[in-house]
Amino acid sequence: MLTADSINQYALPAFLLAILVEALVSFVYQKAWYQPRDTALSFGLLVLSALIDVLPKALAVVVFYQLYELSPLKTVVGTHWWAWCLLFVLDDLIYYWFHRANHEVRLLWTGHEAHHSAQIMNFGTALRQGVGERIHKYWFWLPLPLLGFHPVMVLTMISINLAYQFWVHTETVDKLPAWFEWIFNTPSHHRVHHGSNVAYLDQNHGGVLIIWDRFFGTFAEEIPERPVVYGLTKNLEGRNPLYFAVAGYLALWRDLKACQTASQRFGILFKAPGWHFEGPDLRAKTRRAALHE
Repeated sequence: MLTADSINQYALPAFLLAILVEALVSFVYQKAWYQPRDTALSFGLLVLSALIDVLPKALAVVVFYQLYELSPLKTVVGTHWWAWCLLFVLDDLIYYWFHRANHEVRLLWTGHEAHHSAQIMNFGTALRQGVGERIHKYWFWLPLPLLGFHPVMVLTMISINLAYQFWVHTETVDKLPAWFEWIFNTPSHHRVHHGSNVAYLDQNHGGVLIIWDRFFGTFAEEIPERPVVYGLTKNLEGRNPLYFAVAGYLALWRDLKACQTASQRFGILFKAPGWHFEGPDLRAKTRRAALHE
């Protein structure tokens, strides 16, 4: 059976080769898609995320197996072809809500922020993983083993989804055929997701499929007349991966110390980034609504 380990065995060399080819194209055609220190930062965050990921993933696997053993559906689901198809859809739906929650709950955003710190878009940016998000990530997938999907299948599908997402971090691809753009996440859609433009903020959270964004109202089209400005609304300084990994937590702690009431602390922790009890309200939805006033 296909496993996460077998996928990663072939995916990582392919990713590294793609980065080298894209960097060479950038150099030959003077596209400025790559900057050495920026790419080094992405690799540094990849290493940190891999180290932090070990314990949460191991704990999640244990819980996955326990839930799987409790599931009355495990003998029904099995490893049938239709089970893999259903798992693909459910996994992608869960990824959408996990990703969206990372953008709309500040406590979760602090662990995801580093991924959006890149001010240029390239395949290397895909490796700039959010370090802190590894801690809470796997708990979003708990329903799947309880529904009878074997933990190995669940982890494999998570890896397939992530492997697909690597390829949407690029400016080398413009628009794909309209039918593909309507159904699937594409480089165009994901460039929007990485935009700090008010019109693009917190949009296009899909993993493989973009239909969830269309259905749940978080879709935005890339507009040529509105070039994407990559990065955060307030970019981080320096190139230290450890600082980038914890910068969101440091800012969160400063705001929590300034709180006077429990409701203020709740808002800081669980409302979207940009909200502050002292104002102004700089949440993405609020700022976007102001554009249409």
